[in-house]
Amino acid sequence: MKLYSTNNKNLSVDFETAVFNSLPADKGLYMPTFFPQIDKEVMANWDRKSFPEIAFDMAYALLKDDISAEDLKTIVDETVNFEAPLHQLERDVYILELFHGPSLAFKDFGGRFMSRIMAHFLKKEKKEIQILVATSGDTGGAVALGFLNIPGIKVTILYPKGKVSATQELQLTTNGNNIEAIAIDGTFDDCQALVKTAFHDKELNEKLNLTSANSINISRLIPQMFYYANSYARLKDNYENIIFVTPSGNFGNIAAGIMAYKMGIPITRFIAATNSNDVVPEYLETGIYKARPSIQTLANAMDVGNPSNFVRVLDMFDNDLELLKTKLTGYSYTDEEIKSAIYYVYNTHSYVICPHTATGCLAVTSDKLLNPDQEKTAYVVLATAHPCKFPEVFEELRIPFDEPEQVAQLYKKEHKSLEMKNSFEDFKKYLIG
Repeated sequence: MKLYSTNNKNLSVDFETAVFNSLPADKGLYMPTFFPQIDKEVMANWDRKSFPEIAFDMAYALLKDDISAEDLKTIVDETVNFEAPLHQLERDVYILELFHGPSLAFKDFGGRFMSRIMAHFLKKEKKEIQILVATSGDTGGAVALGFLNIPGIKVTILYPKGKVSATQELQLTTNGNNIEAIAIDGTFDDCQALVKTAFHDKELNEKLNLTSANSINISRLIPQMFYYANSYARLKDNYENIIFVTPSGNFGNIAAGIMAYKMGIPITRFIAATNSNDVVPEYLETGIYKARPSIQTLANAMDVGNPSNFVRVLDMFDNDLELLKTKLTGYSYTDEEIKSAIYYVYNTHSYVICPHTATGCLAVTSDKLLNPDQEKTAYVVLATAHPCKFPEVFEELRIPFDEPEQVAQLYKKEHKSLEMKNSFEDFKKYLIG
C-alpha cells in the first residue's frame, strides 16, 4: 500500500514508513493512494464467515503487498480475539458492543493491531522506538495494554490531569515496565499539541525514534474498519439500508468507517454523534469550521475541540462539503441530555450504556425525527466503552452496572504517574532524559 499526505497528494511512502513516521513532514496525515475494492462475491459470503475471517479479508486487500498472508493472518487473529456482538435494542436499532477487549473500549482493536504491526517490522529493522500518545480517556488504556512488554518499544502516554475517569486513570498508571504516564495540567488538546510538536522538533527526532499510537497513525484506523464490515455481514440479509452512528471525538473511528465504505461496503450513511464539543456538527450545518478549546463533559473521551482525523474525512470527499453531507450527518448533545438518555435506555430496555454511547442513541432519535419514512433501515450505534469506566455517572443516576474482574484488579495494583505543566520545554527535557 502506498500513502500520500493530505497536504501533498504527490507524496508517496510505503506502509512501514507511514507506521513509524506517523505524521508527514508537511503536517498532513497519511492516506492510502487508493482503496482496493472488496469483491461483491466475497461480501456475499461474509454471513458464513467469522469475525477474524472478515477482518483478514479487509486487511489483506489493503496490505497484501506489505505483509505476507501468513504473518497478516497471525496479526489479525491476535487483534480480533474477542467478540464485537450486536445487541438489538429496538426493532431497527442495534448496539455494537466494542468494549469486550482488555481495556474495555473500542480502541483495543487499534492498539492491538498497531502493536503487532510494529513488532512485525521491528523484527526486521532491529531498532528501538519511542511511542508518544495523547489520550482523552480510552486511547491510553488500549495503547498501554496493546504495547505492554512489546520488545523494542517504550510508550509515553499524556493525559489531561483531573479530566479522565478514575478507572481510565488506573488503566494508564498501573502498567509499569515499558509504559509511562504523564498527567498534563491542561486539556486533551494541550496533550495532543505537545505530541505533535515533539514529532516536528528536529533535535528530538535526531536523538529518538519517535512515533505515535494516536489515531493520527494510519495503522490505528485499519482494524477499526473490521467491525463495520462484520456488522454489515450480520445485518445485510435483513435490511436494505444500514446507518452507522458513531460517537465522535477525534473522528478516527468514523474515518475508519468511511474507509470501509470506500472499499466497497454498502453503508448507506454515517452519523457523527458528539457531546458539547460540536465543531463538526456546526461545520456541517454552517459550512464554517471553527476549532476551539475543548469543553470537559461526561463523555470525556470525546472532549476534542479540533479533531485531527476530520482532515481525513474531508479528504475522502475531496474537501467538498456538499458531497460530504450526502453521507455524513452530525448531532451534538449536552451532559443533561446524555444523562437523560442513559436513564431512559436503562428504564425502557434494562440495558446500561456509557455516556459516549448515549450520544449515539440520542442521535438515532434525532435522525428518525428528520427522516421518518425510512423502510428496511437499521441503525447501528457504536458502543465505544464499558459503562464501568464511568462509575460516578451511574452512582448519580442510581443505575447499577457490572464491574468486570479486570477492573477490580486495577485497584490492587501500584499506580504511578508524573505530573507536568503544559510546557513543551519541560516535556522535551523529560524525553531527552
